[in-house]
Amino acid sequence: MDGRAATAEGMGVLATVNYGHFTAMQVRGGRVRGLAAHLARLDAASIELFGAGLDADLVRARIRHALGDVADASVRVIVFAPDLGRPRELSVLVAVRPPAGMATTPQALRSVPYQRPLAHIKHLGGFGQLHFGRLARAEGYDEALLTGPGGVVSEGAVTNVAFVRPGGAGVVWPDAPCLHGITMQLLEPLLPGAGIPSARGPVRLADIPSYAAAFVVNSQGIAPVSRIDDVTLPVDEALMTTLTGLYASVPWDSI
Repeated sequence: MDGRAATAEGMGVLATVNYGHFTAMQVRGGRVRGLAAHLARLDAASIELFGAGLDADLVRARIRHALGDVADASVRVIVFAPDLGRPRELSVLVAVRPPAGMATTPQALRSVPYQRPLAHIKHLGGFGQLHFGRLARAEGYDEALLTGPGGVVSEGAVTNVAFVRPGGAGVVWPDAPCLHGITMQLLEPLLPGAGIPSARGPVRLADIPSYAAAFVVNSQGIAPVSRIDDVTLPVDEALMTTLTGLYASVPWDSI
């Protein structure tokens, strides 16, 4: 925390108040995909929540310090105000854990009636996501699919989701309130160049049987979706190979 070993006293506000925001990334060889997007996310959320921006060079220094000699890791950067009475004085906590990757096996999603508040911010306090994700896994699913009134699809509990239109008509990302994840930000603009039209638009649970396939993305990778509730979706192996290749082409940035 702030370039020093975290203490119980310093982390007390996170345990009791839990107000702040974060970004999560996979580090390999001291590098990360989309570093600029991660830093921009932290700065924008800090301005919105606390009225103060966050210096990118400072964040990079904090990450390097926390990593030390560790080359490969899962890293989470959490930004919060130790004293909400002085919200512009921010702390940066960096958590380093073993590297992780998304399971590439087809995923089963359980729709739930929940949308994240301030969905455009990757904020702390994700009780709803954790709760519905746990319930979904208890029912044999891999993740929860968050939906709003009328069955409007927004996002996965910890992923973005995209649906594949039949006949090679491209993919659609739900335009309901959601977090535009870093992997989504990196992958989406690459799709047209690979001959895959990409758009954002409304998706409802009732529409899902009309789609040819679906997939989910987050900082850990990309995976196909094989089932949403009781609707089975085919896995487009060729598309998944293309998507994986596109994401692999994204350069890694040195921290």
